[in-house]
Amino acid sequence: MEEYDNPNADSGTFACVACGAELKFKPGTKVLKCEYCGNENEIPQIETEIEELDFESYIGRDETSVQISVHVVKCESCGASSTLDPKLKSASCPYCATPLIITSAHDEFMIQPRSLLPFKIEIKEAYSEFIKWVKKLWFAPGDLKKSSLGTEMFKGIYVPYWTFDSDTSTSYTGQRGVHYYVTETYTTTVNGKSVTKTRQVRKTRWSFTSGHVKRLFDDVLTVASKSLPEKYIYELEPWDLENLVPFDEKYLSGFITEKYQIELKPGFEIAKGIMNGVIRQDIRKDIGGDEQRIFTVNTSHRDITFKHILLPVYISAFRYKNKIYRFLVNARTGEVQGERPYSWIKITFAALSALLVISAFIYFTNKQG
Repeated sequence: MEEYDNPNADSGTFACVACGAELKFKPGTKVLKCEYCGNENEIPQIETEIEELDFESYIGRDETSVQISVHVVKCESCGASSTLDPKLKSASCPYCATPLIITSAHDEFMIQPRSLLPFKIEIKEAYSEFIKWVKKLWFAPGDLKKSSLGTEMFKGIYVPYWTFDSDTSTSYTGQRGVHYYVTETYTTTVNGKSVTKTRQVRKTRWSFTSGHVKRLFDDVLTVASKSLPEKYIYELEPWDLENLVPFDEKYLSGFITEKYQIELKPGFEIAKGIMNGVIRQDIRKDIGGDEQRIFTVNTSHRDITFKHILLPVYISAFRYKNKIYRFLVNARTGEVQGERPYSWIKITFAALSALLVISAFIYFTNKQG
């Protein structure tokens, strides 16, 4: 729940020229809309190429040249740092539903995002997809479905990501395994008699190999937030990164923006892990044969570039038995992912019901027999 000092107060940035209320970005459009008088302001579309920043050059220079100041509040429960509307009197963390301490809000610096994917679907559509997902859950607590009866549990959040490009060159050593078959004689018993038979047994002939593979990676995506379950945030992919637009604060109006918790260098280490998985596939293909063993992998990275981007997600946090469960909706595609609690009462009841049905079946079967 959020409380404002005055819903018609001037936001200081995007105020409606007709009534003075705050304009908010309307998902799926290119306009800011006033919720009070319906006035719309179109967001100017900038025809410019999305800029990639040189990783090595950025690390070695004054970072303040590409930073912006943001008003954030940090959740004491989950650690998420989210932007905060200065007019708010109270609010809860969008990630874990913990009440935020508004008086602890302060200004911080962060690398300015260079591009983003605007919200495409309205909260009602995301909520509808979420309800469909909830209804498919077996043995979900009744409290879960009750908690999802209103869109007030949903928050629209721009989640921070890094994307990395890298031209990689990898040398490796390993072994190539080639299958061959030998005839093996064995003794078995048939009809009480000992019989000698033969069978084909597969073996593998291993030989040492070494080589070199290259791959150019483009837009390797890594989430820069620690506030969301990693498994589920990555399962929201794919994202239509080809539709990224240049960063404009107008797209953020009406939504929460999380400040990244994973800095640039650690973000690239995560990206290297993703790249390494692909590189090892390339190595196995290069080794060939029927089986492969990889001993050493030495990868060099050149022409590393990066972008800081924001991707839109609707989030609902549900607290059940002192544990937080988070549900995520891709605000571009409607894909739903999330944690879910189980009702052990329902599971126990179902198990007992099943036993009762089986017992009744056995009883009547025996009675008829």
